[in-house]
Amino acid sequence: MVDVVIIGAGPYGLSIAAHLKARGVDFRIFGSPMRTWLTNMPKGMRLKSEGFASSLYDPASTFTLGHYCKERGIPYADLGLPVPLETFSSYGVEFQRRFVPELEDKHVMTVYRSSVGFQIHLEGGEVVAARNIVVAVGLSYFDYIPPVLSGLSEEFVTHSSRHSNLEHFKGREVAVVGAGASALDLAALLHQAGAFAHLVARKAVVHFHDPPGPIPPSLMTRIRFPMTGIGPGWKLLFCASAPLAFQRLPERYRLEAVRRFLGPAPGWFVKDQVVGKVPFHLGVTIRQASVWNGRVGLQLTDDSDCRQTLVTDHVIAATGYKVDLRRLSFLNADVLGVVRSVEQTPVLSSKFESSVPGLYFVGTSAANTFGPVLRFAFGARFAARRISRHLAQLASVNGKWHTTRRHDLGSPPSVSRH
Repeated sequence: MVDVVIIGAGPYGLSIAAHLKARGVDFRIFGSPMRTWLTNMPKGMRLKSEGFASSLYDPASTFTLGHYCKERGIPYADLGLPVPLETFSSYGVEFQRRFVPELEDKHVMTVYRSSVGFQIHLEGGEVVAARNIVVAVGLSYFDYIPPVLSGLSEEFVTHSSRHSNLEHFKGREVAVVGAGASALDLAALLHQAGAFAHLVARKAVVHFHDPPGPIPPSLMTRIRFPMTGIGPGWKLLFCASAPLAFQRLPERYRLEAVRRFLGPAPGWFVKDQVVGKVPFHLGVTIRQASVWNGRVGLQLTDDSDCRQTLVTDHVIAATGYKVDLRRLSFLNADVLGVVRSVEQTPVLSSKFESSVPGLYFVGTSAANTFGPVLRFAFGARFAARRISRHLAQLASVNGKWHTTRRHDLGSPPSVSRH
């Protein structure tokens, strides 16, 4: 029996583990450290998040990305210097080594409910009993490919998360579908790798982020566009600074805000790498995708019903992610069947607890409850502090847990179990 099991070892899982350890809470954590960042994102990519917002979080904030870069002699700036993916990934692995050496690189096969909480079945046959589970798996389960493309085999269509190395596309023609950061990053990196890339998007215009102004920004700029860990502006300041207040908003408004705020947009630093170098097919819809003589034919239509055909060797769907609890294959039906959800995302209490007592969700899965800040590594600070404090409060001095539970779904923050 263990008090808490954490599933996932990315920025959220590792930050929560570091906080639980500091509070003396008994836990185990399963997963491969920074796996999504190391294996599901293209090498050479740079983060859109500024340096100061790209850290993992130990309780005392003694080991930020800035500290790591200073130790290793890596160029770093809080603002204006994009963070390479490799730097962030290696920093996360070092964070794990220092703060969460207990991490077990094991795959969770199935989670069942039990009379004392949960049973977690691991690969290899080990079974762990836990009173509480924190699901911190990130985006790896939620990649989305539009139906018009999903019928083709992986030989011809793949999601952007399947590519960490693009060298094998050298000399091949590749269509990248999407207009967000992943799409433009991939188009740029494919071009650099010697591939013939095309960008295909429904948007009529690709809106790149604006490059940073003078650093430090002027007083007037700071007043008009206050900088936050997820971008500048007063709306984002509210989202970044007050996730508990966001949780109290009406559900309809929260869902709409998560959809609208911080939509897909590539970083300013990618613009020069693609404009004039990668053909853009904008304002078009893919009506049909089929295989012709070993190549993929995309039937494209614009708003005026003008049609064209684009034939390539491969299509990469940089079409983002959609959280869907049903895709968490390790959660048994007896668990999933009783999780209250909206738009296939869990409805959570102010302590991240779902309608299944003892089952918690963090990261992107929690964005519809706490706002878009939970889609970024920056949100791990709030989540780690909030959930670790709550779980520590549930434990008595002798390590036993009380069984009375009171959920606060839709109510003001309180201790859910006491």
